Amino acid sequence: MLTAEELSKRIFQNKFQFEETALDVFRYQYEGNEVYRQYVQLLGIQPESINAVADIPFLPIRFFKTHKIITGNHHPEIVFTSSGTTGQTVSQHFVTDVSLYEKSFSKGFEKFYGSAEEWCILALLPSYLERKGSSLVYMCEHLIKKSQHSLSGFYLHNYDNLSVVLEHLESENQKTLLLGVSYALLDMAEQFPLALQHTVIMETGGMKGKRKEMTKDALHNRLKNAFKVDVIHSEYGMTEMLSQAYSLGNGIYSCPPWIRVMVRDSYDPFTLADNKITGGINVIDLANVNSCSFIATQDMGKAYDDGTFEIVGRFDDAEIRGCNLMIE
Repeated sequence: MLTAEELSKRIFQNKFQFEETALDVFRYQYEGNEVYRQYVQLLGIQPESINAVADIPFLPIRFFKTHKIITGNHHPEIVFTSSGTTGQTVSQHFVTDVSLYEKSFSKGFEKFYGSAEEWCILALLPSYLERKGSSLVYMCEHLIKKSQHSLSGFYLHNYDNLSVVLEHLESENQKTLLLGVSYALLDMAEQFPLALQHTVIMETGGMKGKRKEMTKDALHNRLKNAFKVDVIHSEYGMTEMLSQAYSLGNGIYSCPPWIRVMVRDSYDPFTLADNKITGGINVIDLANVNSCSFIATQDMGKAYDDGTFEIVGRFDDAEIRGCNLMIE
């Protein structure tokens, strides 16, 4: 059986066989991840019967709130946690090799946006900066350092200062990325609308209970009107993953080669749905080799034949069925 080092080295090569590697990762995680193995066994699935990616069982994402999901015997180098309201149980991602995360988000960013050194990176992430354990903050911190631009940095609620910085960067024709949590970008848009010609606006993270939820189209239209841009970009990631997908506009996400998104039937969580049919989003993130690479998320969406996907909503906790086999 291949080791984690051999598997992780393979997935970041320019060309690799996704299907073969995913099956190897499944076998590795079945043997070395006690929680995942128990879950597969409780489903009555024999590992030798898994001969295609479509056969691999996906672990419900709620298990990251109730169990320590680790493959192998290494101790965590860092623990990422999800955001949550007071009293709410948060997800924990025990990362035993943080260099895999750094390699994954660096190579993923480069695939879609080129070298970070080409950018001034501004991160408007108040909800994330105000708590510990955010994997998004960790990623942005490293990309900001890589950019080496003197004005790259984090912002909380100081929209006036951010507005001045953006105006200066625009006057310099500087290629700029403004990555912000959705509600903060809306606040910025309402208080300091600007015409941005050299800035990519990327939203992530939703409203975090700070504002009324709205559709992606409505959010993007308000941001486009305020900042006079043609498209709004989006980042798709989560605490439980070690990789990101990106939308360069119109809400359609593309994945790096080591991620694949599949859709499960909304009424039968163990059956995959046809492409273009709305259902639950299942994510294969091969960079997550030391945790679990096969995650059934609570997002709803559609997957397309070219490997892209879109998000159309979320399940409520009560609607996730098949997740309670080991949760008591």
